[in-house]
Order: sequence, then C-alpha cells, then structure tokens
Amino acid sequence: MRHVLAVWVEHHAGVLSKVSGLFSRRGYNIESLVVSKTEENGVAQMTIVVNGNDRIIEQVIKQLNKLIDVIKVSDITCDETVDRQLLLARVTANNDNRSEIIQLMDIFRARIVDIGRKSLMVEATGDEMKIQAIINSLQPFGIQEMVKTGTVSMVRENKEGSGWGGIK
Repeated sequence: MRHVLAVWVEHHAGVLSKVSGLFSRRGYNIESLVVSKTEENGVAQMTIVVNGNDRIIEQVIKQLNKLIDVIKVSDITCDETVDRQLLLARVTANNDNRSEIIQLMDIFRARIVDIGRKSLMVEATGDEMKIQAIINSLQPFGIQEMVKTGTVSMVRENKEGSGWGGIK
C-alpha cells in the first residue's frame, strides 16, 4: 500500500541522510521525498511517499521517532489532504503544432514558461493524476526532457476549524 508520511525534523545538515538511510538499511525504496523549511524557525518538513504494508510502515515510524533530529512523524495516508506535484517538460514544438500544444496546456491550466525555436517548456502543478494526464497528452508531440517534484501534502482543515496543527 502507498503511504504518505509527514516528518518534521530539525533543519540542519545531515538530517536527510539519517532519515533516508533508515529506509535504505531496511531495504525500502522511497517513491518520493520532498524537504522544505516550515513556518517554524529551524524546522523542516519532509513529505515521504513509500510503499509497504501497515505493519512495515508502523515499524518505520517507530524507528523515525527514535532519531534525535526527528520532532514528529504522522502517517497522513488516510487523512483528507491536498497533494501537489510540479512538472517541467520541454516538448518538441514547430509551427504546425505549437498552437495545439498551447491550447492543450490551457485546458490543464498549465503555463508555457519558455519558448524556443524548436520547443516549448511547460510548467504544471496538480495532483498525481493530473500530472500524469498532462504527461500522457504531451507524449505524442515528443517530450525532450522532463522533471517533476515529489508529492507535497497538507491535511485539510477539519469542520471544527483546526487542521493537523503542524508540530505543536
């Protein structure tokens, strides 16, 4: 099963290595990993997407909580979340298909961020399904180069007015 973990850590050198090392020592592949500073000074959040059964993920969470630099770990897999990825793709474009690509990207609310003589660079954000749909729609034109971020995720605010509350 695919799990999404939100891990708050102290923001300093070596923490990413310790966390990723924990996964690799146990033979688990990280599908996606995004790290960024948070609103809290000196704190970063890691959004880690990993495949594994519930028992394995429970063990990983226990091991993460033992690391000194880890402040808090939450498995947000079953929570209502907003998930996003960022895609940059360079697509072959000529006079015959350029306007078609631009119209197609308008449908997805993607942006053209660079125009070359033989290509267009597209920027898109969305959930995993939207990003995959954009990639699928661009493939017939010829994707020359493509990079995308991993998943970033935040739990939605509940009906009583509070979200997950970060690390507090």
